[in-house]
Amino acid sequence: MASQDFSRPDPEELLRRIQAQEAQEARGRLKVFLGYARRVGKSLRMFDEGRRRLKRGQDVVIGAIQTKGSEELRELIGQFEIIPPVKVDGVETMDIDAVVRRAPQVCLVDELARDNPPGSRHAHRWLDVEELRERGVNVVGAVNLQHISEQQPVVERITGKRALNSVPESFVHSADEIVIVDVPAEELRQHKGGISSLTPEQLSELREAALLLAAQVVERQLQHYMDLHGIVQSWGTQERILVCVTTQKTARTMLESGARAAARFHGQLLAVSVRTAELSRADEEALRHNLDYARKLDADVHLLEGSDAVGEIIRFAREQRITQLFIGHTRQAAWKFWKSSAVDRLIEAAEGMDVRIFPPAPQAV
Repeated sequence: MASQDFSRPDPEELLRRIQAQEAQEARGRLKVFLGYARRVGKSLRMFDEGRRRLKRGQDVVIGAIQTKGSEELRELIGQFEIIPPVKVDGVETMDIDAVVRRAPQVCLVDELARDNPPGSRHAHRWLDVEELRERGVNVVGAVNLQHISEQQPVVERITGKRALNSVPESFVHSADEIVIVDVPAEELRQHKGGISSLTPEQLSELREAALLLAAQVVERQLQHYMDLHGIVQSWGTQERILVCVTTQKTARTMLESGARAAARFHGQLLAVSVRTAELSRADEEALRHNLDYARKLDADVHLLEGSDAVGEIIRFAREQRITQLFIGHTRQAAWKFWKSSAVDRLIEAAEGMDVRIFPPAPQAV
């Protein structure tokens, strides 16, 4: 059987790439300075970035700043044009329209997690930034790990505290560039303002969480670039493990192995099952139990349909940028998908992925 080219795009896919690239070029870019603890100097780094851009001849303005800060920070701020805020119900907030009219090359926005006063166009400052980007303005901003919604349970577990304001992790994932503001723990503990109470172990845990988030952002950037340029290799910054689940007993062994690998590499575990024909009641029940077990292991479960199971799995794996593919081999002729020829075909088509084949469960004597 001739192998199928799973990577060749059709005309509709090419059109989608062109449209996506045009939309990306029209949209403002976002660079985020991410701090993993208070007083790490994320705002200082952000404004220093703006100062360097000013020296390179770029037109840089400040759209939103915090009123507090060190003398060094105030000196940096004094080098920029500040877009005057607008008052809503007596409270100052960023003037989006004024920034757009000014049309700078770069707008610096501090305190991305801040809530806007009632009656504002948007409830949150990060939504203001989204509008600026939609209107073609490049933004450089700063935020702490404790203010990212999905990271708040982790931060609360480590520090015992939870921030009131937040931005969704999806907003951070949309950044074109992310920079971890990293300083030695000893230097952090010398600062005043709350972080001195954190132990080196706590600071290390917070730093690790921030680095993992940054790796996820880089992964998204890489995937987006590969999509735009039609690159089909399944490499990335994180391991993405796909377990192919059938009715067989080996599915649990495969899932457990995949979960261990995902935890070891701080990767993601996915499970997929392809329905190619009607199953018996017993097989339906066995498959349901295996998929339920996958969910218990926090796998991202996907159910596919199609007459060509290998083709569906490879297509899905390419879309998801899978790096490791776990499949099972069976002696039962009824499961034609797992016959040797099908396994050989899958291995041949899975270029760029590590394929691990699990032997069938021992037959009862």
